Amino acid sequence: MWKRLTIFSPLFSSPKSFLRQASYGLAFVEVFTTEVLNPAKDRISCKEKNPFITFVLGGPGSGKGTQCEKIVENFGLMHLSAGDLLRKEISSNSEYGAMILDTIKEGNIVPSKVTVMLIQRAIESSENHKFLIDGFPRTDENRIAFEQIIGAEPDIVLFFDCPEKEMVKRVLSRNQGRVDDNIETIKKRLQVFNRSNLPVINYYLERDKCSRHSR
Repeated sequence: MWKRLTIFSPLFSSPKSFLRQASYGLAFVEVFTTEVLNPAKDRISCKEKNPFITFVLGGPGSGKGTQCEKIVENFGLMHLSAGDLLRKEISSNSEYGAMILDTIKEGNIVPSKVTVMLIQRAIESSENHKFLIDGFPRTDENRIAFEQIIGAEPDIVLFFDCPEKEMVKRVLSRNQGRVDDNIETIKKRLQVFNRSNLPVINYYLERDKCSRHSR
């Protein structure tokens, strides 16, 4: 599996047009052509092969969801948003729902075991084997729990870097009715991001597995 990555651009209209732009890095192109666009004909079935995992990281309002939509459209990966999985669990009135709701309202991070359990459930129930996991891992504890429970590391890590003022502006203007889209909770989320998520990003940058893109 290819491990080296360079800058990923959000501005592409199709896989072919994206692949023609060599300035975005041959390693990134090689990953997506060999593992996503052109899988070998004699590969084993999706259910029998290891999942192809891409982590998508960035602060609240950094554009992770928008870029995931473009990647899904062009490369056929399945988008798993950690936040959406948690909100879905809240609405299901499960044993974890109330705890997740209280944690999110406070701008804190849901226990790793719970989030990884939801991600694992989504992966195992999917016919796809190529996944964009958006907004996870948020802490080193998240990262370690994922590796231990899922038994795999990400093949690609995408980090969308965005100025804090711009992230706050975007979150307040998106009007999605989310309980955490208010100025007090946003400030708490950004503090948590800077304290807990940046070490994870640096971990993957140091291992040459992370593509950093300024938004």
